[in-house]
Amino acid sequence: MNILIIDDEPVLQDVLATVLRREGYQVVQAGTAAEGLRLAEEHEVDMVLLDLMLPDRPGLEVLTELKRRDPETVVVVITAYSSVETAIAAMREGAFHYIPKPFKNQEVVLTVRKGLEQRRLRTENRALRQRLEGLGNLIWRSQEMERVIETVRRAAPSRSNILLTGESGTGKELLARAVHHLSPRAEGSFVVVNTGSVPIDLLESTLFGHVRGAFTGAVATRRGLFEVAEQGTIFLDEIGTIPPQTQAKLLRVIQEREFIPVGGEQNIKVDVRIIAATNAELPKMVAEGTFREDLYYRLNVITIELPPLRARRDDIPALAAHFLRKFGEENGKSDITLTPQALDILLSYHWPGNVRQLENAVERAVVLCAGEVIDVDVLPAEVLAPQPTATAAQLPSDGLDLREAVNQYTRALIETSLARCGGVQRRAAQMLRVRPSTLNEMIRRLGIQAAEE
Repeated sequence: MNILIIDDEPVLQDVLATVLRREGYQVVQAGTAAEGLRLAEEHEVDMVLLDLMLPDRPGLEVLTELKRRDPETVVVVITAYSSVETAIAAMREGAFHYIPKPFKNQEVVLTVRKGLEQRRLRTENRALRQRLEGLGNLIWRSQEMERVIETVRRAAPSRSNILLTGESGTGKELLARAVHHLSPRAEGSFVVVNTGSVPIDLLESTLFGHVRGAFTGAVATRRGLFEVAEQGTIFLDEIGTIPPQTQAKLLRVIQEREFIPVGGEQNIKVDVRIIAATNAELPKMVAEGTFREDLYYRLNVITIELPPLRARRDDIPALAAHFLRKFGEENGKSDITLTPQALDILLSYHWPGNVRQLENAVERAVVLCAGEVIDVDVLPAEVLAPQPTATAAQLPSDGLDLREAVNQYTRALIETSLARCGGVQRRAAQMLRVRPSTLNEMIRRLGIQAAEE
């Protein structure tokens, strides 16, 4: 284990170095912040003993920089200016422990042992979790997804916010979970919030909590999901649906790492990583004034775009095989397979609902299949014969039934929008630029099978 001492007092440096070397540790020493940061990078240190009062830079800034470079580095803060405020500030920035001067040598040794043991356990746990939970839930074979996964591997260890973009059903929540499990926050909570499904008048209290009596029905104080996600990750799905007032509070959380519960007066400090996701065009919303530009840039530190399933067809066989195993076991058909013809159909379909639609199609086929071989006869009708868009160039020479052609075209558009929106009619109505009541009436008139909201 390599330990770095950053302190501008040579005598204290030598005392600490002697004590730690006697315990068998490798020790390097620095008298300034600049020298310490350089040595930390050169020697790949496991622990830093850091004085908060340095001649060239505040110790808290050095602490932040050390944790930014390597979140796993254990930092123990040493200072003569001991106070509750200083200790809280250091711990908030990621310090493992806080030791005031003057200190006892044995106190330092015990703290170092505990810190390095915590680092070892966290490293082992994270490696195990990566194998069991990290990318193990993601299925891919295509080069398009390989590029996405490589970005995830690079971005996960950082503290930066991440914005996931892509069509509905592409697996943004699954990717967000992978980021969390591959990060130093893997031992913390992963909290999912679908902001589009939470009523607007309850969204702020859901995210930030409320105090008793804050509004009608607030009979008790409740913690918000940001507080629940402390030291972990919060996944804000459909971030584009957040109203302007809540956008402002979210921006404050990102900038200040604090918020005030609904009806409250005191700030609550939080350490939470934000992963946001959207299938909307946020730059367009920014230009239209419906999404804050400053919030967009705060969320858009690292953007990962998930390609639609039709753009990564190499993944379809592997995904289909995964869903076959999953639903086969659930339905007592563990050896169920696809015929080559059925697989060809899956490969040729354009999948407007992406991976979610493929999963539903395979589940339906497994349930309806009489034996253990799935053929084309149990695949959904839209997969077997998707309705083409009628155009003037396709007009038959003997004419057609205009009303029926319009109904087919309308039905195809509605079914595609519902698939892309995960069956949520309100969002499908927004996509088609119609009122939700109008879309509901059209669904009933055309006999479209849609989930109840």
